[in-house]
Amino acid sequence: MQIFHDPAQLPTDYGSTVLSVGNYDGLHIGHRFLLARVVERAGALRALSVAVTFEPHPSHLLRPGAGPRLITPSLRERLDLLTTTGIDATVVLPFTAEFSQQSAEGFVQSVLLERLRAVEVHEGDNFRFGFRAQAGVHELTALGTQFGFAVHIYQPLRVHGMDVSSSRIRQLISAGDLRRARWLLGRPFSILSTPARGRGIGSRLTVPTINFAEYDGVTPAAGVYVSRMQLAAGLADEVCFDSVTNVGTRPTFADASFAIETHLLDFRPMPLNEATPLRLTFLARLRDEQQWPSPEALREQIGRDVLAARRYLRRLGRP
Repeated sequence: MQIFHDPAQLPTDYGSTVLSVGNYDGLHIGHRFLLARVVERAGALRALSVAVTFEPHPSHLLRPGAGPRLITPSLRERLDLLTTTGIDATVVLPFTAEFSQQSAEGFVQSVLLERLRAVEVHEGDNFRFGFRAQAGVHELTALGTQFGFAVHIYQPLRVHGMDVSSSRIRQLISAGDLRRARWLLGRPFSILSTPARGRGIGSRLTVPTINFAEYDGVTPAAGVYVSRMQLAAGLADEVCFDSVTNVGTRPTFADASFAIETHLLDFRPMPLNEATPLRLTFLARLRDEQQWPSPEALREQIGRDVLAARRYLRRLGRP
């Protein structure tokens, strides 16, 4: 997949495109369904299939501090996920204050037509664009008629009675409902970060616990989870551990503060530093977070959590 961080980077002879515009937060099964149609139609028309996205997320520029906590806050992660869809290219539009002032017609003319030479545009029925998001799919269809490109609009996919959307998935994750979030994402929910300074973080990981660095994406509700930790620790292959993760404020301790803390099962020491990429995948919720009368009581509960996690993993077919 080619990646362009500005439409001006496209070669002048790039050719016509079939495209979709979106934020693609989480790249859920609805996004994948729509992009599969983009790829299919591009093949039929001998055009190029293109996803157009924004960085940063428009709400984070327009409503600082009030925008949603994203499922995939890292642009790199979203691009990696888009690579798996089979599209030919992704164009990342820098979302600036100036860009946000552009009218819907101006966006269609300057980006979709002049730069991308769109012959078809595919969007979900909640698509909004232009200054203050004043235009929607009806306006897009009218502009397609005016300027000579086809517009295809899709109703939301429904899974187990739920509309598939990024906002719905964020709600499920925030409530700790990982099972239903997985249905809509099409994969288990995971976060990508690095280790926080603290126990075991130096030239080697020497204790079976990793604390995540501060993370600004959506996180599951406070509680304890069966999880899977992948470490790209400068080795030939990623190192993976089954794990138990606590999300919350660690109320048993006097200096309680929010943390994502993962206890690695079947631990072995390995190279690690504060820049080591970590992927933590949440598999199942074990229990709510709670305050224990002493650190000793907490340690006993951690032992019970580990046993429960191992039973869950055995049911998945892992030793």
